[in-house]
Amino acid sequence: MKNYFRFEELGTNYRQEFMAGMTTFLAMAYILFVNPSTLALVGIEELPEGVTRIDQGAVFTATAIAAAIGTLIMGLFAKYPIALAPGMGLNAFFSYTVVLGFGIPWETALAGVLASGLIFIVLTLTGLREKVINAIPGNLKMAVGAGIGVYIAFIGFQNSGIIVGDDATLVTLGNLTSPTVLLAVFGIVISVVLLSLNIKGGIFYGMIITAVAGMLTGLIEPPSGIGGIVGEVPSVAPTFGQAFIHFGDIFTIEMLVVILTFLFVDFFDTAGTLVAVANQAGLMKDNKLPRAGRALISDSAATVAGAVIGTSTTTSYIESTAGVGAGGRTGFASVVTAGFFILALFFSPLLSVVTAEVTAPALIIVGVMMAASLKNIDWDQFEIAVPAFLTVVTMPLAYSIATGIAMGFIFYPITMILKGRIKEINPVMYVLFVIFILYFIFLS
Repeated sequence: MKNYFRFEELGTNYRQEFMAGMTTFLAMAYILFVNPSTLALVGIEELPEGVTRIDQGAVFTATAIAAAIGTLIMGLFAKYPIALAPGMGLNAFFSYTVVLGFGIPWETALAGVLASGLIFIVLTLTGLREKVINAIPGNLKMAVGAGIGVYIAFIGFQNSGIIVGDDATLVTLGNLTSPTVLLAVFGIVISVVLLSLNIKGGIFYGMIITAVAGMLTGLIEPPSGIGGIVGEVPSVAPTFGQAFIHFGDIFTIEMLVVILTFLFVDFFDTAGTLVAVANQAGLMKDNKLPRAGRALISDSAATVAGAVIGTSTTTSYIESTAGVGAGGRTGFASVVTAGFFILALFFSPLLSVVTAEVTAPALIIVGVMMAASLKNIDWDQFEIAVPAFLTVVTMPLAYSIATGIAMGFIFYPITMILKGRIKEINPVMYVLFVIFILYFIFLS
């Protein structure tokens, strides 16, 4: 085992790797409760006609299993201390844009996730992935990440009641004297304090403290006895295999845009995370990522597995840097993290105390972290600023990640051509321009 993971060469040991794996798990454990809540549209009372609500317990199990499978493959096959789980942003797109906005059944949405994972594998094996990534300008990549962050934060504010609808101004400040709203505000403050103190797993601990505060104040019904904390693993029967059954429903223009969005966001989430974690761990060689192909295959295989079991796109987590900071250098740390996700399967009863007020702070804090990429955009260049700004601002205003991406990708070639920078536009961008024009025509 030591030789396989090259402990001596990388200057690590079992204890160091175990602590790193546990640290990574704690830093990202919030996804176990946020993902089921997001995909089940907790807090949303009315669903589009013909759309049913996905089973929350099944998603909890699917989340844990997909995270365990993806992280285990990454650890054993790619040998990186990188953990995977259903991605924030992509789960919001799945629920609030695809299901709630487009009125597409969650079963068909899962089929779209499966299709994006299979395409991801093909692109990785053929080497086309890098060409597609390179075709899209870095400024737009940064804008997409930041826009998703703002969108996620907006959902958190809305779900908690901090921001509410208004006939005159569309949105306005909610009732801050409402006990449930105050609970969400308390959760935000606690999470900010924990993260400001550099406490690893601050988002997860913030959720725990908020849930406990809710139970102590009578705002959340506490679980009864040990059975309310530890219980049987929820069945994945309601979601398992639905992606296969409904695969034939994805061949529409609308689903093409959905699949492209799943693919696009996962592309850059994965690439950014791999580079960031490898840099921090000192694993980069000549500015290149060793075993990059294996890492990408691990990520795409996890997406396929997650879709089949019943969850949105599974991707590499930037929270893995917490484990690297604790000393993780090898894939054994990922094996440990995967083990904790399996153990977590037995704590599904805790879902009952994870209300919208408990998850809202996590959504808002993750949004803050994702919005950090705004600093990397060349705002002083108008031809760049216009598509970047439209990408960021349209996502929350149109309540759609896909619409934000479409706006940016349509305006980018227009502004670049008008500025005389036509030679800098990759031909792939013209193809995407046409696709997104068709997207808006279809929506109308």
